[in-house]
Amino acid sequence: MADAALRLRNLIGQLLGVPLPVRIRAWDGSEAGPPEAPALVVRNRRAVRRLLFKPGELGLARAWVTGDLDIDGDLYTALELISGLVWERGEDARTLFQALRDPEVRSAVRGLVALAGPPLPPAPPPEEIRRARGHLHTRRSDKRAISHHYDVGNGFYEIVLGPSMVYSCAYWEAPEPGGTLERAQRDKLDLVCRKLDLRAGQRLLDVGCGWGSMAIHAAREYGVSVVGITLSQEQAAYARKRVADEGLTDRVEIRVQDYRDVTDGPYDAVSSIGMAEHVGAERYLEYAEVLLQLLKPGGRLLNHQIARRPHRDESAYDLDGFIDAYVFPDGELAPLGTTVTMLERAGFEVRDVESIREHYAHTLRRWVTNLEAQWQRAIRLAGPGRARVWRLYMAACALAFERNRIGVNQVLAIRTAESGASGLPLRSRTWN
Repeated sequence: MADAALRLRNLIGQLLGVPLPVRIRAWDGSEAGPPEAPALVVRNRRAVRRLLFKPGELGLARAWVTGDLDIDGDLYTALELISGLVWERGEDARTLFQALRDPEVRSAVRGLVALAGPPLPPAPPPEEIRRARGHLHTRRSDKRAISHHYDVGNGFYEIVLGPSMVYSCAYWEAPEPGGTLERAQRDKLDLVCRKLDLRAGQRLLDVGCGWGSMAIHAAREYGVSVVGITLSQEQAAYARKRVADEGLTDRVEIRVQDYRDVTDGPYDAVSSIGMAEHVGAERYLEYAEVLLQLLKPGGRLLNHQIARRPHRDESAYDLDGFIDAYVFPDGELAPLGTTVTMLERAGFEVRDVESIREHYAHTLRRWVTNLEAQWQRAIRLAGPGRARVWRLYMAACALAFERNRIGVNQVLAIRTAESGASGLPLRSRTWN
């Protein structure tokens, strides 16, 4: 008799203390749960073993990446329904050990072990980064982390990002129905240039230049000379070709270089768009100090950075297990207040902070749509595991931005002249 789905649903509900809000479809063809809800498809017993050996987010991620676990129905709805049971529970070894003191929980675990079959831990999928021993955020470890994230094939990123090849939050005027991703990304690049008050003949350092879109836009539209730096060999090669195709090689230089190794300042302006998340809390003050010293007095920094909500006890912050293992190794998010404080401690004067949280939710949903529209090509280019990583990661992040679990901010800071002059107009922001 096919009853694996009902047994799974009952045991998981017993384990969590609440009924599952989604259906379960099991490997034997059975289904159980609300018929109108999306279905969590458990393709084989190995998925259950993954969850038993790595309870919580990482076990779910491994099962998802390998295809042992899938969703039939709207992905966003399914993630919204299960997020409170997984991502917001904060399970760790200590809380799981405490939970096992409960006879109901122990009984549920025994039932799942019996259902899962022989207790051999499945190997992690190859898309999961293998940790090297040593300190975080050294030049070597940062380069390795960046390579894991970005050196997966430029063709794959062309699918996800579209023609703009900008991997950061777009700036939307009308996301639905008429606004295009390409226009919104161009508007974001132009917003950065205007905040930096770029003018012909100036020098711009673009830290974490990606595939060269910011450097090209600033040079072409504002007449500045740009140095773009990245740690990704694939990004640099792609960006250099784009620069050459645009006829801008006399004004744009793309380097594979760590920001700590830039020595040819001073610059009139620095843009750092979606890069500071890689810096790490221990290195952030150093990052801010380096950028300050690379600027002329009166020079501006535009720091575009994702932020998390602050914790009452900041020492309790830990890296997201799925994102750390599959997407951004060693990436760290800081609260906005911490970022502003670090910039000020380095010597910057922070003059403007703009939250564009909702813009990132729109951007991510467009990226997911792009990926789904060319799903088979994405699999051919990057492999099914990598494609599944990105679909889950981007959809989950879209919901996180929409629900104010994370945000994104543009912070404009100045290396103020000794006279105290900022160079800013008295009214620098126009409100609608």
